[in-house]
Amino acid sequence: MSPELEQKLAAAVEKMPAFPKSVQKILELTRDSNCEPKDLVQVIEKDPVITVKVLKVLNSAYYSLPKKITSINQSVVYLGFNTIKNMALSITAIGILPKRNEAGFDVQQYLLHSLTTAAIAKKLAERFDDTDPMDSYIAGLLHDFGKVVFAQFMPEEFKTALEESRQSATPLHRVLHRSIGADHTVVGSMLAEKWQFSPHLIAAIRHHHSPLLNDGNLMACVFAANEISKKMEFGFSGNPCVEELPSTLAARLGGSLDEVIASLGDLTPLYDEAKLYSQVENGE
Repeated sequence: MSPELEQKLAAAVEKMPAFPKSVQKILELTRDSNCEPKDLVQVIEKDPVITVKVLKVLNSAYYSLPKKITSINQSVVYLGFNTIKNMALSITAIGILPKRNEAGFDVQQYLLHSLTTAAIAKKLAERFDDTDPMDSYIAGLLHDFGKVVFAQFMPEEFKTALEESRQSATPLHRVLHRSIGADHTVVGSMLAEKWQFSPHLIAAIRHHHSPLLNDGNLMACVFAANEISKKMEFGFSGNPCVEELPSTLAARLGGSLDEVIASLGDLTPLYDEAKLYSQVENGE
């Protein structure tokens, strides 16, 4: 990157909103082995915006609960600690997304892709004893956030790159690198640094298109989840190309991309849940 481009990208990243403190607190709690459900409930209930949105999701037809849920504490009883935790993280993290952009980037489709990538990455991480499923979830949720920065602050360049990627069936990150000089993984990792994420999460976002540079279980889960989400057409984040798993990742995950997909069973519920979360966030 030229110094000029680096300065331009840093200025764009600086304009993005801070990562919600409530989400940071939830993440801290989930890493604490002594964390109890009541601790999570207290954090969520202190944020009225999260509370309203979580309760809206819970009382939707999707869950068909026997009676209306009126508190976060009640919700944990009905759906469990992990479900409420994922829901709160997803809804609040995507709440910082700009709703519109001049690049014509479809934020709703982006959300569906990001949410399903997160859920699949978490599911894959559960296969490994040394990989935190919630880290995989967050890395999956935010892996493409750099695209949002481009769409918001370099809309013309990003719009041109999206069109070129679509017409030539070339991976978007390669088009961006060629046309702008840096792709969304660079910008996304800069944003993750601004948000003071842990180094391994920053690295997962930075290398999710070059996993062999950061070989490990977390990276394998995020890379595979991204490709699975694209192949299953769970949303669309601007990249029409699906990549096969490199041999080292295939060895970690137990087979080719198709074999990993088959091993995961029916993924439709993950997609349905992603649609629900994204609709609530967009006020539908």
